[in-house]
Order: sequence, then C-alpha cells, then structure tokens
Amino acid sequence: MAETKSTPAARRAGPTSRPATRVRKSKSKGSVWNMSFGGGKPKMKNVEVLLFTGELADLIEAGMTLGQALGALAKQGDEGSAQRIIAKDLTERIVNGESFSDAVAHHPDTFPPLYSSMVRAGEESGAMVEVLHRLVDHYERYDNMRGKIKSALSYPIVVLCFGVLAVIGAMKFIIPQFQKMFDQMKGGLPTPTKILIGMSDFFNHYSWVLLILGVAGFIWFRKWSKTPTGRFKIDSIKLKAPLVKGIVAAGAYSNLAYTLKTLLSNGVNVLRALRIAEETCGNAVIAQALATARKRVTDGTSISGPLAASGAFPRMMTDMLAVGEQAGDMNSSLEHIGKRYEKDMDRNIATFTNALEPIMIVTIAAVVGFVAIAILSAVFNMSKAIG
Repeated sequence: MAETKSTPAARRAGPTSRPATRVRKSKSKGSVWNMSFGGGKPKMKNVEVLLFTGELADLIEAGMTLGQALGALAKQGDEGSAQRIIAKDLTERIVNGESFSDAVAHHPDTFPPLYSSMVRAGEESGAMVEVLHRLVDHYERYDNMRGKIKSALSYPIVVLCFGVLAVIGAMKFIIPQFQKMFDQMKGGLPTPTKILIGMSDFFNHYSWVLLILGVAGFIWFRKWSKTPTGRFKIDSIKLKAPLVKGIVAAGAYSNLAYTLKTLLSNGVNVLRALRIAEETCGNAVIAQALATARKRVTDGTSISGPLAASGAFPRMMTDMLAVGEQAGDMNSSLEHIGKRYEKDMDRNIATFTNALEPIMIVTIAAVVGFVAIAILSAVFNMSKAIG
C-alpha cells in the first residue's frame, strides 16, 4: 500500500499517519469534490484565488495550522459558493493525510500547474507563507496586466457595437421612410442613393438570413478558435496585427518573465518551469516556441540559447537572460525583463488608445457622410424637379 506524503505543510495541518485508504473512503462516501456546482466542477475566479491565497497566508502567519486556516476559509462566503466548496474539500484532504500541493492539484480549473508547483516548492523548503505571498504578488501583477489590456479594448468594442446598432436601425427604420418619398420622384436617383436603398432593401428582405448566418458563423468561430489550429492562427494574427501586436507581445513577454522568476526563485527546476510557463503563457505561438526550447535544454540550466534559437523572442530579452545566466543571477534578469516589457505594454496601450480615437472618428464620419450625401443629393434632385 502506498504511503502518504508527509510534508512540512501537511504536518502543520494535522496528523499525517493515517493510511491512504482513508482518503479513498472519504471520497467514496460523498466528498465535497463529488458535488456539482452549476452543473460542473466548482471553480474560483482569478480574483477569488488571489483573495483566498492572501487570506490563507495571513491566517497561517497569525499562528494557525494549514488545516485550521483552510477550515476558517471554508466558513466564509455564501453557502454553496466555490470558495466554500473548494476550501472544505482541501481541508478534508489535508486532514486525511494529503499534502497541500496534492490537494490543490485536484482542482486544476482553480489552481493551475504554477500554483501547485509553487506550493510543492514551499512544502519542500518549509517556506509556505513566503510562497503564498509570492503567489499573491503574481496574481495581482497578472490581473493588473489583464485589466490594462481589457480597458484599452473596451472603448473600441463599445463604440463598434453602438455603431453597428446605429447602422442596423438606420437600414431598418429610417431609410425605408425616405424611400417612400424617393419613389414618387420622376427623375432617376443619384448613384449613392441607389446604393443606400439597395443595401436597405437587401437588409430588410434578408435580415433573417443574415441573422442565421451571423449566429452560425459566431458559433463556428468559437468552436474553431478553441482547436489547436484555430488558437495558433488567431494568436499569430494577434502578434502581427497593427497597434495590437505591441500590446499582446509585450504582455506575453512580461508575464513569461515574471512566471519564470516566480518559479525559479522557489526552487522549481528549469525544465519544469518552462513547461508551466508554456501552459500558462496564454499565446499558442509563444507556447510552441517554449516547447521547442524546452526540448533543446539539455543541461537543465541554460535557457537563453534555446529561446534565442526559436526566433519567437526579441534579441534584447534573450541577451538579458544570457547575462543573468553568466552572472548566476537569473531572478534579477527576469525581474528586469518583466518590468521592461510591462513598461513597453503600457506605452503600446497609450499609443493604441491615442490612435484609436481619430480612427473611430474618421470611420464614423465616413459612414454618416455617405448616408447624408445619399439622402441630400436625392432631396436636391427632388427640389430641382419640383422647381
């Protein structure tokens, strides 16, 4: 029979000498893990994981054992919330002899590989509180970067949605009213007016076809974008699209550097750190480059050469990594890389938002101008015919 792991974190949580069969027995009798949450497994959002980890670190630092701290967190929040379900399950697993890293690994949707690897490193080094605080810093930094990107993209998305709705409303309700008046004209209509009326007629007669095609296209695109081929092509476009590529690339490089620093500074080996970074980088193109680089890392210590050979990373980034490897201070180099590309991301976001406003104004002015010219030219022709 396999012997349960005994780690510093598990010993702090309570007795660890119980046999492994106790864990299986607990699961078979209806562990909280077997409960459904919204039709599926319970999952905490990134912000909830951040708060959960910070409170767990504070409770342990205040003198609680790991099991007591998790038990306290299991009593917080609303009944049936993801935190209560997951914290209660973690508590049961800890009390029944599992290590904390093994317990969180049972919730991969909430705790990614980076989290469980960091926790395992904290158990082996006995520095669980420090590791939890570093995880909090990592999640705060990651959410901050995502928030900046989302705020930069929210304005054009809102403007685009309102623009599309305005065009649909004009085609559906406004243009047909003018068309009734134009039909009474004896002379021919100007070309812009004919184009506008033709677009309106097509929309009104085939709107249901357009709706079906739009919904079907959206569903197909969502499914295709989740396939390996779709993700790779979409991420490739993101890294090449004007204005957007700087934000996406800088954000990915910064997140990669901070992730590697967090893992390596907590004793995770280079190959494992590269694999975790590959799974959490969020870009299929960069993930593929990391996978190729990981296969080329033979001595388990040097990563600048394989990353440079992949061609997916800027020369400055790999040169700074090489300097850190030569100096024996990879953590410092990764910290500098993370800060540098985070600043680049901020500058690219500012450039994007500054360029977006005039682009939106010109686009909206072109649409409104075309509609105005199409209607006014017909009105002028009607006035001449009457006069």
